[in-house]
Amino acid sequence: QVQLVESGGGLVQAGDSLRLSCVASGGAFSRSAVGWFRQAPGKEREFVIGISWGGSSTHYADSVKGRFTISRDNARNTVYLQMNSLKPEDTAVYYCAANYLGAGDGNVRDYGFWGQGTQVTVSS
Repeated sequence: QVQLVESGGGLVQAGDSLRLSCVASGGAFSRSAVGWFRQAPGKEREFVIGISWGGSSTHYADSVKGRFTISRDNARNTVYLQMNSLKPEDTAVYYCAANYLGAGDGNVRDYGFWGQGTQVTVSS
């Protein structure tokens, strides 16, 4: 069992940056892929970015390539989502999720553990 807690969301202006954190406890986090997903009002949850359990591979949604990066610090049981050049369409609740021995790709059904989400709002 893995518990995940996201933090770092907030209200920013277009073009600003934010760094989200996902802190894990209670399980084999170092052997779990972590993905970030987001859900805007009235829309389905979508994959944003993910990192494999070993950290050697990452996956990105086309909409965030070149702007968002993901990294992990297994010593701190933490995964970071660095978001640069934010746009109003990035506004959503952002969730991190864990998938034991996963690749960090965008298949939402592979992720068995989810955080409660953190709100990101980008004003124009």
